[in-house]
Amino acid sequence: MTRKRALKIVLTFMLIGFALAWLFSRGRNSSQPTVASLDGADEAAVSTDEIVVDFKDDEPHDRIAALGERLGVTFVPSSGQFDVDEIYTARTSNPAALLAALRADPDVEAADYQVEYSIPETELAATEAAPGELEPHDPGFPNDPKFHLQWHLDQIHMKGAWKRAQGEGVIVAVIDTGVAKVPDLAATELVGGYNFVGNSDDATDDHGHGTHVAGTIAQSTNNGVGVAGVAFKAKIMPIKVLSARGSGSVSGIAEGIRFAADHGAKVINMSLGGPIASSVLSKAIDYAHQKGVVVVCAAGNDGRGKVSYPAAYPHSIAVASTQFDETTTFYSNWGKEIDIAAPGGNTRVDQNGDGFPDGVLQNTVVPGDTKRNDYLWFMGTSMASPHVAGVAALVVGTGVTDPDAVEKILKETAREPKSGRKDNQNRYGAGIIDAQAAVTKAQTTTGVAELGIALALAGAILWRLRRAGRLAHGLGAGGLATMILGSSGLFFLPLLGLGTGWFFIHGLPSWDLAFGASAHGNPIAFSAALPIVAALLFYGRKSLRGVIAGLSIGVAAHLFLRAGVRTMDVQWVPNALDAAWLGVNAFLSAAVGWAVLRK
Repeated sequence: MTRKRALKIVLTFMLIGFALAWLFSRGRNSSQPTVASLDGADEAAVSTDEIVVDFKDDEPHDRIAALGERLGVTFVPSSGQFDVDEIYTARTSNPAALLAALRADPDVEAADYQVEYSIPETELAATEAAPGELEPHDPGFPNDPKFHLQWHLDQIHMKGAWKRAQGEGVIVAVIDTGVAKVPDLAATELVGGYNFVGNSDDATDDHGHGTHVAGTIAQSTNNGVGVAGVAFKAKIMPIKVLSARGSGSVSGIAEGIRFAADHGAKVINMSLGGPIASSVLSKAIDYAHQKGVVVVCAAGNDGRGKVSYPAAYPHSIAVASTQFDETTTFYSNWGKEIDIAAPGGNTRVDQNGDGFPDGVLQNTVVPGDTKRNDYLWFMGTSMASPHVAGVAALVVGTGVTDPDAVEKILKETAREPKSGRKDNQNRYGAGIIDAQAAVTKAQTTTGVAELGIALALAGAILWRLRRAGRLAHGLGAGGLATMILGSSGLFFLPLLGLGTGWFFIHGLPSWDLAFGASAHGNPIAFSAALPIVAALLFYGRKSLRGVIAGLSIGVAAHLFLRAGVRTMDVQWVPNALDAAWLGVNAFLSAAVGWAVLRK
């Protein structure tokens, strides 16, 4: 093949790749409307003289100061040193006028009254502690002696899910009252967070709520101690935005969201809220979503048809609460924004007859006496939300890291309650979350498709070259093996309970998961670099040409699927160009396979 002809082939592949990638990416850039702050009569209900302002990122500080001088106010960074996201507060005697001026300023992304969100009151009133020493019970796996009291983990089919995934490498930010390192979190890794209440690095829980939430997500599991957690190999990032009283400012919560998104969190749980919308908070959630973070929020405990904020925002997964019999609880809010339901418990009943209240059981510090810790039953949508966040972490750990793709899997695999969905969709959303079904879908759907694309692509290349009389080499057993590894990995092994690692369930490009979910989508790994390097180094060895071709075709299949079905974000590449990047590199990888097999 002449150099000129080879260049024409490569350019043709690139043009076709750009065209297909453009088609695949059409319709993906439509954004949902941002929720605005309350207007009119509702705004009057906010009794505060403090305004929170979200300036455009990297807005020069001198411009902010100059604007303050013109408006007669002083803008103060909302969280001490963490003013890089340009969230400030200002006090004024005429908040309505200041808001109007700020919202009209081109340097301001959002401005609102400063309001407080909190832990729903019902949860605090209904909290009951279990005796310090419950009767031990050996359930096999996990061997946590109190696991048999966690009916809520059975409701979402955790035992089946754990055979396939445990959340390795995924960082989950718990934006709450902080997290205390209680005994049953000893084997759970806590990564650096921040205290936006006290403006310090110490995000220790001084309430109990945040630690309980963290326990549901990632309580140390199969350690012979206490209870279990949903994604027990995930890492917890404690973000303290709520005080010891259980309340905190919108500005602090918004800063916490941005901090988590900027420091590697792939899932955020917010078991907090209130009835008042804030465009500043909505913008922060949009920011996290754009950075590839799944945001999960409690729907609220008012027992009414109005979902609380931030759960009601478009890029939040709003979670309603169920009890043991799988009906929604008396306190759970409902509405069209509900996305999914999960066990939140009801400490007022004992429907399973085990002699204990049907709350959600985790190890936490004791509210009102945080020097002590115990195994406590809480109830609330705050307890439902971390079940969903934990399952989201399991899905992310399989390599599906795009927030929309994660939400789609959670919803498509949710199940109806045992008695049938007698209530409307506003109560359950898509249904009760099913961890086993979600993980299975995440692992198998892409694997089957990747292998299918690889086989079809290999067949087409071999057939076309043979028909043209230009086939110099077949794939052979080695080529078939590298094609499988390059495209889908041994994705079928976890289904047989034979492995859960990233190297089992993904093709070679996704082996970047070895460095954690936050590293997934490296543009070098998700390119034609590996096939090209392999061809350059080993093309001279005829015995390896089938292996090189199989690898190239496998990588092409892996990239083709992700160009068409977005499951992750290509790092350092603008979101609008992800499909183009993947599509072009898929065609280049296929071209390498074609060239290696051709006479």
